[in-house]
Amino acid sequence: MMRWLLWILRFALFLFLLAFALRNTDTVGVRFFLDGAWQAPLAIVLFVFFAAGVAAGMLFLLASLLGRRREVARLKRELGQARARLVGHHESQM
Repeated sequence: MMRWLLWILRFALFLFLLAFALRNTDTVGVRFFLDGAWQAPLAIVLFVFFAAGVAAGMLFLLASLLGRRREVARLKRELGQARARLVGHHESQM
């Protein structure tokens, strides 16, 4: 049942975005630095900048994920060293 509901919601979102794109076909100009300009339909401009934002967010997320992986590897090494010391200490007392 949940799977069908999810597909219905996806289809409704697709129809909404398709209607938005079809209603916003007016050409807009995007001006960049050094007199650079880009003419495209509004829906395309919004999609390009949305996709660029998603890509930037994923890039920052990837950097954070790699930092956490390094930290986990460091903590695993420390745990292994602590276990080795504990086993060595335990064996020396026997």
